[in-house]
Amino acid sequence: MDEAKTEFLNGTVEDIKFRNEQNGYTVLEIGCDDELVTAVGTFSDISVGESVKLSGVWTFHHTFGRQFKVEAFEREMPATAEQLYNYLAAGAVKGIGPATATKIIEKFGEDTFDILENYPERLATIKGISMEKAEKIQENFKKQFAVRNIMIALETYGMTPRECIAAYEAFGSNAVERVLKNPFELCERETGIGFERAETIAEALPNPPENAFRVRAGLQHIVRQNLYSNGHTCIPREKLLKIAAAYLNISEDTADIETDKLLESGAFVSKELSAREFIFQASAYRDEKAISDRIKILLRFPPPQSETFQKDIEKIEKEDGITYAETQREAIKTAIDRGILILTGGPGTGKTTTLNGILRLFEKQELDIALAAPTGRAAKRMTELTGREAKTIHRLLEVEWDDRDRPVFKRNLRNPLECEALILDELSMVDISLFASLLQALPFGCRLIMVGDSDQLPPVGAGNVLADLIKSGLLPVVQLTEVFRQAMGSLIVTNAHRIVGGEAPVLDRKDGDFFLLERRNPYTAAQTIAELYAKRLPDAYKYSPQNDIQVLCPSKKGETGSVHLNKVLQSLVNPPSEEKKELTVGFRTFRVGDKVMQTKNNYDIVWEKADGETGEGIFNGDIGVIENIDIHTETAQICFDDRSAVFAKEQLLEVDLAYAVTVHKSQGSEFPAVIMPVVSVLPNLCYRNLLYTAVTRAKQLMILVGTPQEIQKMVDNDKKTRRYSALEAFLRE
Repeated sequence: MDEAKTEFLNGTVEDIKFRNEQNGYTVLEIGCDDELVTAVGTFSDISVGESVKLSGVWTFHHTFGRQFKVEAFEREMPATAEQLYNYLAAGAVKGIGPATATKIIEKFGEDTFDILENYPERLATIKGISMEKAEKIQENFKKQFAVRNIMIALETYGMTPRECIAAYEAFGSNAVERVLKNPFELCERETGIGFERAETIAEALPNPPENAFRVRAGLQHIVRQNLYSNGHTCIPREKLLKIAAAYLNISEDTADIETDKLLESGAFVSKELSAREFIFQASAYRDEKAISDRIKILLRFPPPQSETFQKDIEKIEKEDGITYAETQREAIKTAIDRGILILTGGPGTGKTTTLNGILRLFEKQELDIALAAPTGRAAKRMTELTGREAKTIHRLLEVEWDDRDRPVFKRNLRNPLECEALILDELSMVDISLFASLLQALPFGCRLIMVGDSDQLPPVGAGNVLADLIKSGLLPVVQLTEVFRQAMGSLIVTNAHRIVGGEAPVLDRKDGDFFLLERRNPYTAAQTIAELYAKRLPDAYKYSPQNDIQVLCPSKKGETGSVHLNKVLQSLVNPPSEEKKELTVGFRTFRVGDKVMQTKNNYDIVWEKADGETGEGIFNGDIGVIENIDIHTETAQICFDDRSAVFAKEQLLEVDLAYAVTVHKSQGSEFPAVIMPVVSVLPNLCYRNLLYTAVTRAKQLMILVGTPQEIQKMVDNDKKTRRYSALEAFLRE
């Protein structure tokens, strides 16, 4: 098929129908002669009233009809008084509305742009415009045209409009000079431009930048990757130099010299740990040091001492008809008496029972108690298990988001939380940055009870907080190890403990709740998983695929990865039909009836319950079902348990199909039935605590599809949990 022919349009921006402020994607109505044309593309701060020259191709949208897809554009300055008025009246220049625009045009006519740029004192002669306001208008006018000039200059070197805007936000009016001198600065700031992209831009420049700029940026890229992708908070210096030499094609001596310069500038921090030098990104060092310092302060200034009497515990046992094990009593007593505790243990060991006992005694003391967990689903589960409201850590800290989508917490050192006791669940999922923020917001004298399973996967983010806190020996830790009788009958529980102990799980029982279906290759494994999900388990156990069964994959990739299995399972349990509306977003097609998962915390999405209660926030890991799709507005209504929310098309970029999800995404959740492929597992994912985490997500039924050999390989490999981190060392100092 022939490629569409590039065409050119000249016209005026009549209306902006849609604009994504983050990436500049915009839908415009352009007046061309007597015709109104819909144009779509990436534009920087374009305004109604502007004259533009567009180049692009005609396309046809199945809902909105004929559109002009813009590949490049040029702005043309408004020439006539009428064009000038339309441009200013539309709010193109901050501080000027329709009434002010009329006064300016009437007084200065076609000299208006010259006045705005160069003569604020003349602008101040207009009634209602003070000298201060005139100078502000001039500043906004110059800023707007600075962005445009920067775009014109930088697009020459292949930079996209979004990248040009990012450069302006980072460097202001000096953006062109800074990029021409050192394009690698783009990836050292939070611009969203990575090192490899900066290299491409550098190659397009007329004069190559100094090699030292490239090396320093490359070193920072390696340390950032180490932090954000691999979870290490630091890296041994000799290892960093070796990686840098190979990645950047330089000598280790050159990497060593530039590492010293980054240490001098404060971008890196060096620390000797166990007679070995480690290099930190400055932010990671600050976070781990802040956690350590805050923990030491909490221990130095503990909560008011109290005493737990045996009769208090016995009274709870009598009221609830339970008998605590000795370690459970120890945990309850430590929590009450000392006010700080790490409570850890595997499935079936009674963490929830112990936690509820602690809560009962805190309530008896009439303490103001807060409950928190790292994800929405973990918080929901905590609420169900305790009967008390739990919040995500972000919501507890009253998060707001800055213009670069970074969290800013209202609750902090200056504005601490108002609770007298905080119980934090699923601590294994909490990274150093979030934990540092939480501790900063903890008031003096607040009791802190941390609950988690240190054998589960470490957090997706950096660090290994729970494991490091336990290993430091600084905090009171109670580990529950006794599996209760009611849990001992479950092979899920038994095998979870065998796996974490390095023993092969029992796979030959036919009457339990844990099974292996042997399949030797990914193709047959995927077929079996599809049959189990769509037919065999619903028929045999009356499980609902939407509500009861969850496929957990080690990886997104491959025949048994979540991406491929989602397509297969969607086609089986929710195939296309004329009755079901669809909406395609990126490479995903969503359909009414689809099971979906929110993949990022979004605190702006409004939800409503059936009783009329409303609120805001859909969180990472929340699973729901698409109830309706509106083709014309390109929105989807999704029901998450008892909350219903409407998602715009752009918000659906944060949603994925959830028939199959990765094990990492399942943390903090439980499902009646879990199916997991264990065949040809990628070597970097073939490890013990990934298998353990998957198994502990299952409440009633666990089915592995693969080979005993692959399961044994996962059980034998316990290396993945070993992350480079310094928190334990800082706590011991």
